[in-house]
Amino acid sequence: MPIDPTAAGREGEPRTRSWTSKDALLYAVGVGAGLGEPTQELAFTTENSEDLPQRVLPTFAVLLAQAPAPSFGDFDPAKLVHAEQAFTLHRPVPIEGTVTATARVTGVYDKGKGALVVVESTAVLEDGAPLATSRSAVFIRGEGGFGGERGPSDDWAAPERDPDRTVTYETRPEQALLYRLSGDRNPLHSDPAFAARGGFGKPILHGLCTYGVTGRALLHEAAGGDPARLTGMYGRFTATVVPGQALTVAIWDTGTGEVLFRTRTDDGTVVIDRGRASVTA
Repeated sequence: MPIDPTAAGREGEPRTRSWTSKDALLYAVGVGAGLGEPTQELAFTTENSEDLPQRVLPTFAVLLAQAPAPSFGDFDPAKLVHAEQAFTLHRPVPIEGTVTATARVTGVYDKGKGALVVVESTAVLEDGAPLATSRSAVFIRGEGGFGGERGPSDDWAAPERDPDRTVTYETRPEQALLYRLSGDRNPLHSDPAFAARGGFGKPILHGLCTYGVTGRALLHEAAGGDPARLTGMYGRFTATVVPGQALTVAIWDTGTGEVLFRTRTDDGTVVIDRGRASVTA
């Protein structure tokens, strides 16, 4: 069957996942930490540097909160792209631990040219304390037109002034091969034949890798490098990234504990738009 518009409210099976210090280190390298200057970001890329206890990038929480989504239809997976991603941290991510997460479909929307499906999950630690809540949306091309609601609108707008901070981070040509080792083995990011089925000339970078690189920029430029201060982040994926492209993040401080951001590739294409991040004092 095509997209099932009645899937909203449906829950998947819980998933319990444990992670170690090594998993957190691999994720950090997978989103480019230390690239170009290995002695930078050692708190996130090493566990035994002098006077630098290991810390975990906040965006790693998105992976920990992932759980099997319930069925919401039958479609060609090559037509699915990651459309939006958000997370809220309820406490800093420890360097090791165990969580249980359950995914629930919270919305199925008709966007005309495709369907947008929103899934939310919360990762709960073994003692019952919530670690992080994740909300993601996927867009399935060609699956719209079923007569459903379009979904809520967003009033985000960039301030009419230059960004307060702008930073550029490089990615490696083999960045997707590194990032996939953190768990996302979708061949869209490694297999040229599969990528071609989706209409891409070559494998593209994982949206969550672009998101993680952007999260590093927000961490260092808006939160002083302290992962306990970056407590939430939302972004809408608007274009694909090819591994090896540089990413430039423009950041506006609203003075309210929220910063706005937008990420572009080195040719000026906006790849994450309508960005919001929560930063504590």
